[in-house]
Amino acid sequence: AITTFLLTTQHNCNCNNCNNFSFNSTQLNSTQLNFSLNNSNHQSTMKILSAALSATLFAVSTTAFSSPLLRTTSPSFIRASSSSLSASDDTTTTSTTTTEGGDDYDYDLVVIGGGSGGVRASRIAAGHGAKTVLLEGQFKHGVPPFYSAIGGTCVNVGCVPKKLMVFAGRYPADIAEAKGYGWEGATPGKFDWKQFMEYKDTEITRLNNVYQKFVLGPAGVEILEGTGQLNGNHAVDVALSNGETKTLTAKNILVAVGGWPFKPDIPGVEHSITSNEIFYLKEQPKRMVVVGGGFIALEFASIMDGLGTDVTLMYRGDLFLRGFDDDMRSHLQEEMDRNSDIDIQLQTTPQEIIKNDDGTLTVVTTDGASIDCDAVLMATGRKGKTDTLNLESAGVDMDGSFIPVDEYSKTNVDNIYAVGDVTDRMALTPVALMEGHRLADTLFGGMDRPVDHKMIASTVFTNPEIGTVGYTEEEAAAKYKDIDVYKSRFRAMKHSFPQSETYSLFKIIVDQATDKVVGVHIATDGAGEMIQGVAIAVKMGATKADFDNTIGIHPTSAEELVTMRTPSYHYKDGVKVVEDDK
Repeated sequence: AITTFLLTTQHNCNCNNCNNFSFNSTQLNSTQLNFSLNNSNHQSTMKILSAALSATLFAVSTTAFSSPLLRTTSPSFIRASSSSLSASDDTTTTSTTTTEGGDDYDYDLVVIGGGSGGVRASRIAAGHGAKTVLLEGQFKHGVPPFYSAIGGTCVNVGCVPKKLMVFAGRYPADIAEAKGYGWEGATPGKFDWKQFMEYKDTEITRLNNVYQKFVLGPAGVEILEGTGQLNGNHAVDVALSNGETKTLTAKNILVAVGGWPFKPDIPGVEHSITSNEIFYLKEQPKRMVVVGGGFIALEFASIMDGLGTDVTLMYRGDLFLRGFDDDMRSHLQEEMDRNSDIDIQLQTTPQEIIKNDDGTLTVVTTDGASIDCDAVLMATGRKGKTDTLNLESAGVDMDGSFIPVDEYSKTNVDNIYAVGDVTDRMALTPVALMEGHRLADTLFGGMDRPVDHKMIASTVFTNPEIGTVGYTEEEAAAKYKDIDVYKSRFRAMKHSFPQSETYSLFKIIVDQATDKVVGVHIATDGAGEMIQGVAIAVKMGATKADFDNTIGIHPTSAEELVTMRTPSYHYKDGVKVVEDDK
């Protein structure tokens, strides 16, 4: 369908008969619209902010594509006083917005933090017609103390650069198997840390620009380079990067500042780095101690080992990746012991970090052992980045450094919201995107969209990768009581042919009462790519019979998911029953 908009506009043109223009769009998209301007005497191009037409677009789209999942609670959001658009100079004139109660505010929504949740919420809000401004501490990544820029942790010092390092670190293992496929003399060569970092920085800068120029800009979001702190319920004091200060008033405030690495309070901890600084080290450490047992610690241990650094992993617990399925945890430890050079030290806690005269470091543990290294990476958890927000001025409740919210991401204060890692719900980028999107739809799109944290897939980018969705075996047994567990451990064709001792583990957990698959866990090459498709089925409520009725793709490792017919064991009333006891 072609949606036609008729505008009367003033423009710099000498012709006498082109005051009216017909804008034809073959793509209904409330966030970015491309229009062609045609007239019998001339052709021109002009930029139209999508926010100027978003109310009309939303009314059309919700009528044409209405869904019972998006229950309308109120008419689409329309500001009483909006910004005026000048077609000739493409500038926006600032005005206030008036609420139903008559209160005037500078903005409908002020977003503090330009990470995944903040960017998504601001873009969608502006698309619904809300006058929106987003605050981000700096526009250039890699600069202390923030390190991040537009895009937040994920784009700047998280998912994206980490995944690039994951790719880089896997080449030596791939090349090591080349001889088994007939390639003689293949060697991994020498890794150039400085060159990689230059390439990485260029890519991250490109993504920063994409967010500013092609995501937020066209949506009509105003972006300010500066930090914000609350000044009561409806005001935000902004410290701009140029040294100026200003106060913005807003009907709604969204806190989306994310998390920040936590370091334990031990002597010499100031000599350690975190997942912020590692992306900007000038030289590759020859020896590194990684402290922690979560996915960040495990991923960086795997990355640095792959790049040729001698890695020692210290974790205070019995086994890393607490909260993941126990079989996956044990399998990963076995694979790391067999196929990596990582020195895994469990039940080990650093007590002190000593900086030596030559610039090297010595880590002293609580049992008196010492390890010399060139860098210590603390991956010992994250906290909410809320210490400078002055949340107490608005009476916002806190849980430590995090902000508790309800299913609509609302704090205890009616007009103040929070999404993403700062809420300590589920610290994953796609989750923050979902939370920000649903909040904007609820506030400004006339929809009722609470968050949904059920059956969310995730991946640990170790070697092998771990992909997971749904309940662990332990959680499923506690919740459903009677479950069947299917497991398969095997060597994938890629590794069996060159006779590498690299194994995969696949696991399916089924609720006996409904036959629904309530958990899938896989440890294999490309587990992240694989589990995303599986997550769709699990989210939709697929049964084990559905899995069994699906034809496998041969030869692949993934076909194992649809060929496991007999349970390895089951649980009765929450108690594991071995095969011999059936």
